[in-house]
Amino acid sequence: MTFELACCLLATAAALFYIFSPSTFLVGPEKTRASYLRERKDAVYENLRDLNFEFKAGKMPEADYQSLKSSLQDEAATLLAEIARLEAKAASAPRKARP
Repeated sequence: MTFELACCLLATAAALFYIFSPSTFLVGPEKTRASYLRERKDAVYENLRDLNFEFKAGKMPEADYQSLKSSLQDEAATLLAEIARLEAKAASAPRKARP
């Protein structure tokens, strides 16, 4: 009885240590505002393609299609303007001299 209890406690302790022990986390590349905007632009374009497909398949009334299409196009235009502004700002900023 005590041997089984000791084995269970040891297994429990090992499992808890494995789960809660501090470990090195894999961190991806740092996201910039421009990369976020590009990802969002891609998502909006994909939504526009899906919307167009569903409208052509007859799954959506034209009034809803036009409304959604207009809002997605407005969002895409806003994103493109923001991306262009950030790229122009980055291009005009002086480069740091490397030692």
